[in-house]
Amino acid sequence: DNTIGGTPQPNPWTKPNSGTQEWIEFFRDHRIGHQLDLAGDAYCSNLWEKDIAPRLHLLFEDLQGEKEIKPSLLHGDLWSGNIGSADGKPSIFDPAVYFGHHEAEWGMSWCAGFTQTFWDGYNSIIPRGEGFLDRKPLYDCYHQLNHYNLFGGGYISSARGHLESLKKKLDAKEKAK
Repeated sequence: DNTIGGTPQPNPWTKPNSGTQEWIEFFRDHRIGHQLDLAGDAYCSNLWEKDIAPRLHLLFEDLQGEKEIKPSLLHGDLWSGNIGSADGKPSIFDPAVYFGHHEAEWGMSWCAGFTQTFWDGYNSIIPRGEGFLDRKPLYDCYHQLNHYNLFGGGYISSARGHLESLKKKLDAKEKAK
C-alpha cells in the first residue's frame, strides 16, 4: 500500500498472470470503490454500485484474447508538478506507484499540464486502445474523487459527471447488444 497525495491507496497483490478481469476487479474495488467509501457521497456510491460496477466489464470488451491487459508499472499521479530535471535530465517523482492498465496513467491528463506533443509521444510508444475514450471517464473519475477527498469542493461534481457519463456509455453498450 502507499498514498496518492495524502490519501491511502490500497495495493493488494494481484494474482500471477493477471489480465483484464483482474484489472477490472482491482480498479473497481481498490480505486473507485475505495475513493467512494472515503468520499461518503450517497449519490455517487449508489450510481457506482447499482449502475456501473456490475457492468464495468462492458468497457473492456476490446481488451480480451491477444489484447488482454498486461500489468504495467504506473507512476499513478503523473502531472506537471511531479516532473522535473536532475543534472539536466528529465525525472519524475512523488509517485503513487502500482501495477495496472497503462491507460490509467491518463487519469490526471485533465490537470497534467502536458502538451499534446507529450501525449502524442506517449501514444507513439503505447497506442490508445479501441475503447480508450469509453474508459477515460473511469480513470479521470478516480483522480477527481481523490481530489475531492483531499481538498473538498467542486471535485465531487466532476466525479459525478464522469460517473453519469460512464452510466450512459454502459446503457448504450447494453442497448446495442
